[in-house]
Amino acid sequence: MTTATAGAAPRVASPKRICIVGASGKLGRYMVQHALERGYEVVGVCRPQSVDKLKAFADRVTIVPGRTDDRDVIRRAVAGCDAVLVVLVPWGVRNYASGTAQAVLDFAAPDARLVFSCGWHISRDGRDVYSWQFRTLVKLIGWLARLARLVDIDDQVEACRRVFASDRRWTVVRGSDLEEGDSQGLPVWSRHVGDPVLASNRTRRVDFALFMVAAIDDEALVREAPAIVGCRTPSALAHTTSGSGAQAYSAAVPVQRG
Repeated sequence: MTTATAGAAPRVASPKRICIVGASGKLGRYMVQHALERGYEVVGVCRPQSVDKLKAFADRVTIVPGRTDDRDVIRRAVAGCDAVLVVLVPWGVRNYASGTAQAVLDFAAPDARLVFSCGWHISRDGRDVYSWQFRTLVKLIGWLARLARLVDIDDQVEACRRVFASDRRWTVVRGSDLEEGDSQGLPVWSRHVGDPVLASNRTRRVDFALFMVAAIDDEALVREAPAIVGCRTPSALAHTTSGSGAQAYSAAVPVQRG
């Protein structure tokens, strides 16, 4: 978009400025790459000991070192940003994820697009359907991780509860089991875990990151909590290629693929 006045050269709009909170992790680094490829100006937040993980982007990204639940760090990082992408990692047992989410909700610009990542275990409305194996695994991993004081899954649940209760322009992207590999394209999504299109429970990490970045400009995802699956997985292909499947499964929303 350009604007012009009489006798003046057109002024090109500035590129979007986005903040990626948790930029040094595997998912975060993929998001940085996708964002740069789209021409965005990127600010990355990561713990000081992880700054070296972003050295490949050092000359193209503004890095703000600090804990992601540090309110002063988040205030500085999100200033002037059009969108904030957040990896909600519930490190430790001191409300790391909920502290991160709350800082972003408090300090991001009023009209900023906020996109958060979490796992399938998060449910917005209680209508997700989980297998007994999944429920048992989440409880076991959650108990062991909290016992070791490494991770508090309940804190990620609290973080998402705060996001869901806000009136911000948020999206919470719920990822299936992740794998490495070349991009297969933008994942497909559904509002509820247990829907047939998600049965394969597998997404490339690079494509999870692609979905996060693409969500910035997708108004259909505002105040949605999409559960995603890889677009080339058997369940996704069966849904998107079968007329009867699509008719029977109107809750699933295929997203335009890259």
